[in-house]
Amino acid sequence: MSKAVPSSPAEMRAYIIERLVGETGEPERVTDAARALIERAVPAIRDGLKQNLALDLALEPAGVELARMADAKPDGDGHAMTVAASPSSPDALVLTMDSDAVALVVSALFGGDPGIAIAPISRDLSPTETVVASRVFDEIARGLGASGDKSLEPAVPLPQAISGGELKKQVLRDGPGVRVLLAISTPAGAGKIVLTMPQRLLLKGSADKSQPQGPSGQWRQRFSEEVMRSGVELQATMPLARMTLGQIAGLRVGQVIEFEGDAQSQAKLSARQKTLFVCEFGKLGQNYTVRVKHPFDAGQDIMEGLVASR
Repeated sequence: MSKAVPSSPAEMRAYIIERLVGETGEPERVTDAARALIERAVPAIRDGLKQNLALDLALEPAGVELARMADAKPDGDGHAMTVAASPSSPDALVLTMDSDAVALVVSALFGGDPGIAIAPISRDLSPTETVVASRVFDEIARGLGASGDKSLEPAVPLPQAISGGELKKQVLRDGPGVRVLLAISTPAGAGKIVLTMPQRLLLKGSADKSQPQGPSGQWRQRFSEEVMRSGVELQATMPLARMTLGQIAGLRVGQVIEFEGDAQSQAKLSARQKTLFVCEFGKLGQNYTVRVKHPFDAGQDIMEGLVASR
């Protein structure tokens, strides 16, 4: 799983605030921005599906709600998912398609009888079904790219869609997000496609447009400045060693414990009990230091802990 490394001081500040506070922006502002984005993109998505895949589907926005990025992964069999990168993030958009939608687009693409109801898929997707789902995801990504929001312009073609066991093993980086539901249908059935995107990227796109200059806009700007001036205590910790509970119970005063070989390069920088960065421990003159290596990835940390415990 790739790590998202902020590429500018502004993105670094946004990342730290997201880790410390847990949310980005006002809820109504987030959902309004998502709703505006999908309304701009839907016409281009419809045209792309019809022209490039010959899919004549009814496609409509069916809901916008706040979500967590880690919850974007669907449960159950027959689902398809892909994670799209953008110029701002390697996981700017998570697209999922339920089993009804997969069966619907496969039938429509291969000329299924519109008068016969389509049964949902209750197994891992076949290679053909995965390819079709991937092509639909590509057209959705192109439609979003045509909306004019550069921060959420996915790089196409997207990675191949995954399903089944591969999907279950996928780990998504957590953070505040927003979920957009697209309903697709034909006379033979209906299905759902879900787009989940980080709030901070969505708001970054809306912030590039003109900001309100009235009292409310000035108040928000002043409040943001005050938040950025607030102080927090940083703590740097370094992993020591792995020991059994029996070994820990046997520790005695004066006993020396060795650091593991890679401990110096695995220090973690935290604030308010939130881990922010993975650092490298060192020394500059007479002072001890930590050098920031990359943002802390909670999902990757869990996976590495599971592997180490085996």
